[in-house]
Amino acid sequence: MDFALDTRTRELQADLLDFMAGHVYPAEPVFAEQLGRLANRWAWDSVPVLAELRAEARRRGLWNLFLPGEHGAALTNLQYAPLAEITGRSMHLAPAALNCAAPDTGNMEVLSMFGTEAQREKWLEPLLDGEFRSSFAMTEPDVASSDATNISTRIERDDGGTSRSSGAESGGAYVLNGRKWWITGAMNPAARVFIVMGKTDPTADRHRQQSMILVPRDTPGLTIERGMEVFGYDDHEHGGHAELSFTDVRVPAENLIGGEGDGFAIAQARLGPGRIHHCMRAIGVAERAVELMCARADERVAFGRPLADQGVVRDWIAESRVRIEQLRLLVLKAAWLMDTVGNKGAHTEIQAIKIATPATVQWILDKAIQVHGAGGLSQDFPLAGAYAAIRTLRFADGPDEVHRNALARAELRHQRQQRQPRPVT
Repeated sequence: MDFALDTRTRELQADLLDFMAGHVYPAEPVFAEQLGRLANRWAWDSVPVLAELRAEARRRGLWNLFLPGEHGAALTNLQYAPLAEITGRSMHLAPAALNCAAPDTGNMEVLSMFGTEAQREKWLEPLLDGEFRSSFAMTEPDVASSDATNISTRIERDDGGTSRSSGAESGGAYVLNGRKWWITGAMNPAARVFIVMGKTDPTADRHRQQSMILVPRDTPGLTIERGMEVFGYDDHEHGGHAELSFTDVRVPAENLIGGEGDGFAIAQARLGPGRIHHCMRAIGVAERAVELMCARADERVAFGRPLADQGVVRDWIAESRVRIEQLRLLVLKAAWLMDTVGNKGAHTEIQAIKIATPATVQWILDKAIQVHGAGGLSQDFPLAGAYAAIRTLRFADGPDEVHRNALARAELRHQRQQRQPRPVT
């Protein structure tokens, strides 16, 4: 394993660091001010300063860095990792400025891998160009969505008998009925299309019941019921999380992604890169938290000496550095394996980083908040908001317990195989 940065990555890294220092960090208070003046606070990506950042990012070639292959920057996971980490230092602004923000990233990956030519032209190309946003609707309020096979939203064919074997057939329609919640970005009016996961055949094999389909925002019967809050934060800076309802929502059959029954497999293909992207950015969150913690420790005096001279604070700072370095190496290993043996071959490592990253970064944020005192809980620092956002990652793309259970099963299976007697030669 060689994690040294190649020439292209070093050049992009240097340019991105310059972009962050000269444009993104100065734009953060401007963004907050402009957001506060919006008539619709959910339309956060309509603020002028974000348009300026996007124009500068495109001028520098810092656009769609996340997407490999012909549609994106053609970076490997290992090349993208240090860049995604940098964007995590301004998690609410930098990924969007580079068109590398979830859930659009995962949706673009789905369309690039599984979409038809017509779907790519209609939906992928505008997303790649930043013309509008999108959402991914899988989680539901009435079932345990940690088991994706529980999804109960129905996607029923209504076309008088047209073949169901492919998503490319013409004519006919699908009708959706059901409820979704915690749909990231859905409150943003710029999210013009949803990729919706539901059941097309409840009688099929367990992992062949689900399908995915494109549903335009303005389709009759699709209702944005409410915005969801996270620890009291409405998260409008990311387009909000929403509860949706689908009542006899009718869309053309050609909106089906792949074929009927492909939904579970598509979801798994989507979630692997999504998980590691979250983890990459979260390391950037942790790095900025340590910067803020150290600065505060040097500035504040308690009981006659700076906080930086207090043993417990030094212990937190040291432990934070150790944990970040451990975490980064694990994420880089997962990225390297995804590049060399594929997502399936890196499955164990992807699960490991998904378990370790949110908990580790949450711990670091907690200590940074503690060093800041009551200020750490306030809107004057980004720590409390970051804590709420990172805490959601222990549910997003699968809760901790699901990944721990799967990882333990794999380890038990591996250890049993190791205990098998080897043939005598």
